[in-house]
Amino acid sequence: MSDSSYTRMWAEAQGALDDLLVDEFPPTAQQPMKDSLKAFQGIATFYLKYLQIFRSLEAVYDQIVHPQKRRVVRHVLDGVMGRLLELKNEMVELEFSEFHYFDDLLQDLKLTPEDLEVPIPQYFLREKIRVLRDRENMLAHIMAKGGHIEHFEQVVSAPTMRLEEAVRVLQICERARQGRLRHRFMKEIRQAETEEIVTRSPAYPSTLDPDQAATRIQKVWLGYRQRKKTKRERLEEFIFLGMVSPERQYRMHSAAQLKAQQGEATRRLVQEENEEEYQRVLVSIKESVRAVDGPDIREALQEQIRQWFIECRDATGKFPDLPSVEEGGSAAIFAQKTPEQVAAELAAKEEEKQKKRNRMKDKKEGREPKEKKKDNKRKNKREKGVKEVEEQEKGWKMPPSNFLATVADGNKMYKDVWQGRDERQNLLQRFDAQLAREENRTEVEEEVRVQVDELMRQEVKNLKLTVDREREKKKKQKKGKKGSKKKKKKGKKSVKKKKKVKDLTADRTIESLYEELVLEGFLIRPMNIKLSEYIGEFSYMGTTLRQAAIEPMPSLWDVRQLIALYGILPLGSQALHEKAPLIKALLLAGPAGVGKRMLVHAICTETGANLFNLSPGNLAGTYPGRSGLQHLLHMVFKVAQQLQPSVIWIGDAEKTFYKKVPKPEKDMEPKRLKKDLVKVLKTLKCEDRVLVVGTTRRPFEADLKPFCKVYKKIILIPRPDYASRLVLYREFLLGAGAHLTPSLDLSSLAKVTDGYTQGQILEAVRLVLNPRRLAQQTTRPLTAAEFIPPLARQDPVYKEEEEAFKTWYTKTPLGEDAIKAQMFQSSITPLRRVNWRPACGGHDSGEALWEITGPPQTA
Repeated sequence: MSDSSYTRMWAEAQGALDDLLVDEFPPTAQQPMKDSLKAFQGIATFYLKYLQIFRSLEAVYDQIVHPQKRRVVRHVLDGVMGRLLELKNEMVELEFSEFHYFDDLLQDLKLTPEDLEVPIPQYFLREKIRVLRDRENMLAHIMAKGGHIEHFEQVVSAPTMRLEEAVRVLQICERARQGRLRHRFMKEIRQAETEEIVTRSPAYPSTLDPDQAATRIQKVWLGYRQRKKTKRERLEEFIFLGMVSPERQYRMHSAAQLKAQQGEATRRLVQEENEEEYQRVLVSIKESVRAVDGPDIREALQEQIRQWFIECRDATGKFPDLPSVEEGGSAAIFAQKTPEQVAAELAAKEEEKQKKRNRMKDKKEGREPKEKKKDNKRKNKREKGVKEVEEQEKGWKMPPSNFLATVADGNKMYKDVWQGRDERQNLLQRFDAQLAREENRTEVEEEVRVQVDELMRQEVKNLKLTVDREREKKKKQKKGKKGSKKKKKKGKKSVKKKKKVKDLTADRTIESLYEELVLEGFLIRPMNIKLSEYIGEFSYMGTTLRQAAIEPMPSLWDVRQLIALYGILPLGSQALHEKAPLIKALLLAGPAGVGKRMLVHAICTETGANLFNLSPGNLAGTYPGRSGLQHLLHMVFKVAQQLQPSVIWIGDAEKTFYKKVPKPEKDMEPKRLKKDLVKVLKTLKCEDRVLVVGTTRRPFEADLKPFCKVYKKIILIPRPDYASRLVLYREFLLGAGAHLTPSLDLSSLAKVTDGYTQGQILEAVRLVLNPRRLAQQTTRPLTAAEFIPPLARQDPVYKEEEEAFKTWYTKTPLGEDAIKAQMFQSSITPLRRVNWRPACGGHDSGEALWEITGPPQTA
């Protein structure tokens, strides 16, 4: 695509965002919605529209080469991502479920399930590629220094045998070879004898008429060619209808796709060159602006502030104080305020100060001030009024957003600068010098304003001394005493806060802590796994089932989206992590083999995060005692915060919160982290891009309350349903080099292998598709029956284990809220207990479901 194409895409995205902001900022105040379903539909519509804008802006930011345009796109992109996370959080609170289904909205908006895929911004890794390379080199150096083996190669050691055994094996092979040759020779002799007998028989004519011979040959050839053509057209039709999986040749990239990928790579190189040139020129432009325009800016600011002093003197009768640096300095004064407004603000401040003095006098004399009684009466009236209003206005209302201001600001920047700008002459999409000069002028103006404010504070002091000497001296003394006392108190408080935080490794560098954690095995190298490699299919019946009061089981596609929203996006962007709903810990619960560990490595790969392993098995026998564990946690979290983003993985998370420790595991002390983990998590702030990810396959063995207190976000990962199994078989087989022919019935194979996880399916494919079997595909096509024996030797996820997971999830805080909401909605009918059942009978016929069943229960 060209620059004009990406510019057009940016304009379309901004236009859609402009329309969306009109709905986000209505002219009149919105009334609370009493219908939760209608409220969810509104939020879901916003979510889908923001998601489409997010996809467009991400593609534009990845490929646009103009450095100044990219800054505006990045500003809007961060705001849109944050708003997307806020809407996701609101949907969870409305539906009491982490999984949502938009089948009806997809039809209304004319979207496909592929449009719901949450993209991973490319700049997460591209903008820190050098840091990742340096970190990789340092990790490799430390591991080589400690004697760790980085790459494990599978070495097949041939067993030794005696000479007699070797001769015997060679004799067997040679006799088999001679037998095959003898069989071939005898077959050729028999065929020659049969042909000779047929030709000598009187019924067989010695010669054939040339026309008849040609006709016979044509009939055979035309029939063969037509059968081949019909077979090919039938296969193409089946592939088009989705009844047969395509071969590898259909999956290969075309020449146009390869050319487009090369073009994208070239644009990224141009993007880096333009950015480097822009950074070099910015320095010289700023120096020239400071030298040429700096004196004029200083004089203009001084005249403006002096005029403000005179106007305030005329309005109030005295010179005002210039705001401090924390309050914004002189920039806070000229925010479109008249001298009368400034005078009113000063008068209000004087009234507040007078009230404080009166209260202090009343306290000293031991009297209860009259204003306090009046305030109490007013508070009671207000509380009663608020309660009445709340009773009248029950319902859901959109809470305030932390990102809408960012989105609106970026949209305004686009309209003011880039919407009507003519860029036809800028063919190379280099920076705009005039625009860069204007941007630097604002920066220089801020720097000069700070210096001018200091000078004007001294000037106003001199004016007060000369004009209002006697009156202002007393006020200054009182203000100086109060200000000094307050400053001292603030200083004492800050000192006390600093004393509470103890740095156990203050005498050590981050590099030494990093090296120690690597050598001890607590900082490991994540596997290079993309989130797109976690394969799963979209759930097409989710909304229909929910409308029938049946809760569908989530699909693997839904799990992948949650990992992108809760794990990857916040860790990848600092601006997003600071303002978005904070998630400190995430729990992935599910049977063995559903890809929990794979998702942990995918989070690290997509964000370039460090991976720390604090699993109970990895902690056993290291850093003994309470002090040793505290020292280890301090090192881990200190390095994680300094080298963020970071992921702290706790495998077998249920062992940390065991109800009762099994006897074989008592020596491991699996519950060492139970108390200290909660304390350390409290120290994490919104600025720290650190995520604790726990994985568990037996969560029902843990004590639920402390478990959910640490892991407030829980993602239940089910075994793959029929649609996901079908996609898994296709992808695994194509990836292993198999040819998918009509003889391989993947649909039947996916049906009969219900209950098996992704890991078990992948293991079966690897066992069947060995090199010898791959070489035999041309003569002996693959069949579904070949995959049954290796799967039969493995234990699937039985119904009892799946029911245990579902029952456990209903006891979590979100599961309990969901059940209460269902009972509240059906409060007209007698309460019934919530059970799980398959959708259409059997263990699984595609999707496992919730349903409110069972006899009525008394409260």
